[in-house]
Amino acid sequence: MTHAPLSVEATSLLSEGGCACMSSTLTVRRIVADQGGVYRELRAASLREPYAPGEAPEAELLNVETDAASAIAAQRAVSDESTTFLLYTEGHPAGMIGAYFDNTPERRAFVSELWVAHAVRHLRGGVLLLETATAWLAERGAHEVYAWIADANRNAIRFYERAGFGNTGEHAPIARMPGAMKSLFVSQVKH
Repeated sequence: MTHAPLSVEATSLLSEGGCACMSSTLTVRRIVADQGGVYRELRAASLREPYAPGEAPEAELLNVETDAASAIAAQRAVSDESTTFLLYTEGHPAGMIGAYFDNTPERRAFVSELWVAHAVRHLRGGVLLLETATAWLAERGAHEVYAWIADANRNAIRFYERAGFGNTGEHAPIARMPGAMKSLFVSQVKH
């Protein structure tokens, strides 16, 4: 089943706690097949963060070459199991989030790879990305949405807690940071 790109205007978010003096409009759209380059650029930026999930940024970027990024974008543009949403501010890519169902019998729904450019974080783009990804997962039957968060990333923990996520008590090591741990958070989907 193919879905049209999802577009959400965030003007109301700006007036609800964002900078009212800004005229920026945030837009979230589902990735489209020809956006491998955009995916790779945003993923590279996200991997430069100290608590980024995954392997070492250099190692992961070497593995996500142009062809691979194009294949990821093409697959996520049409899949009902995993996708990526991109945040735009004034037409420029400024953030991303992944949404997927795992391969367990429970078919748990996850958000991942949430990243917003530092210059526009005050505009609540992270909230818009998370709400969009959660809605996409809910449309496909999710009742709960999970997220792995680095224990040392207090900003991310506060962000997810404000969004209604709670710590499940499940922990796992972070592959790229020996000795560092991450915790599994969950939120109930509001239907």
